[in-house]
Amino acid sequence: MDVTCGRLDHKAHIHYLLCSKEFWSLLKFLPQGEHLDQVEVSATDARTLGIDAPVRESGDVKGSGACKLIGPKGEVELTEGVIVAKRHLHILENEANELGIKNGDIIKVACGGEGRKLIFDDVVVRVNKDGATTMHIDTDESQAAGNPTVGEIFR
Repeated sequence: MDVTCGRLDHKAHIHYLLCSKEFWSLLKFLPQGEHLDQVEVSATDARTLGIDAPVRESGDVKGSGACKLIGPKGEVELTEGVIVAKRHLHILENEANELGIKNGDIIKVACGGEGRKLIFDDVVVRVNKDGATTMHIDTDESQAAGNPTVGEIFR
């Protein structure tokens, strides 16, 4: 099955991220959906900022990196909540059923173009009732695969 592959690359409502290493303009971070106490960064961004951001599924922030978020309406200090999001595939329920995969399964997805094709292992399946079938990878992973737009699921 083909899937859409893309970066987690959102416009932020927060202007700056302040951490132990430097003050950084915030262009691609956004607290994700229902997890308003979480910031997702790439591994490269975490290293640059000096933040210990473990690879985790969204919402699993216990013991993760700390930062201060500064925006137009004030500041919020997070004592934990900065993670590198674990790659995952959002898939429609009917498509998951056709493939014999279920929520929480771990799969492989091949993505990338000429000379940059990669097989992403350890991809978490998230079955949805509506929306689109889309794989979420971070900027580092996307660039390594040549910014893919389609992929193929392997078991």
